[in-house]
Amino acid sequence: MNYHTQEIPPEVLLGTCDTHVIAEPESGQLLHPQALLAFRQLCREAEPLGFRPRVVSGFRSFERQLAIWNGKACGQRPTLDGDGAPLDLSCLAPVDCVHAILRWSALPGASRHHWGTDFDVIDANALPEGQPVELTVEEARTVFGTFHVWLDEVLQDESRFGFYRPYAEDRGGVAPEPWHLSFAPLAREYARAHSPELLRDQLQRCDMLLGDIVCENLDTLYERYVAMPE
Repeated sequence: MNYHTQEIPPEVLLGTCDTHVIAEPESGQLLHPQALLAFRQLCREAEPLGFRPRVVSGFRSFERQLAIWNGKACGQRPTLDGDGAPLDLSCLAPVDCVHAILRWSALPGASRHHWGTDFDVIDANALPEGQPVELTVEEARTVFGTFHVWLDEVLQDESRFGFYRPYAEDRGGVAPEPWHLSFAPLAREYARAHSPELLRDQLQRCDMLLGDIVCENLDTLYERYVAMPE
């Protein structure tokens, strides 16, 4: 199947609009229509094997990502180290706080969730009743281990569904996230259209904690935490 995108509006790249996404029926999460179609195909193949893929986090707006960022920067939300243990940001220099937050949370305006092409997925059949989803590496290895082994197999051939894991490996930036799937045919176009200049302009116009530190170091931060190898 061929996928085509016209010029991508800045508000789509930055997550300041939601006109490019629609609701996934079971979860109500918002996805790009083409990503949703591919996800349905993935579900049809998974269900006879006893899996029930469920999107637990799809489209995320700029304002939502900003709230997450500010919540971590002021200590209202937990910030974790590379092993998933809580960090005390008050003990860190401001630039180190920025790096700590970016290990697990994207910059507002730079989250791949803004595009509707990327989402977090679990196997709903494996989740014990009443147990909240944590989206941790340990949870992925244990509770959803069998599901991710199956995903490992089907994602080897990207042409099969179009999905890949952008955070499959630890490259020294974003921590590994096996639950994060990206619809490659569109996401790679969106990534090429995004830029540090576009992001800087948006960040300078919002009320973002540690924003001065981020903008001062944006080129380096962008290379480490946003830019993805093809």
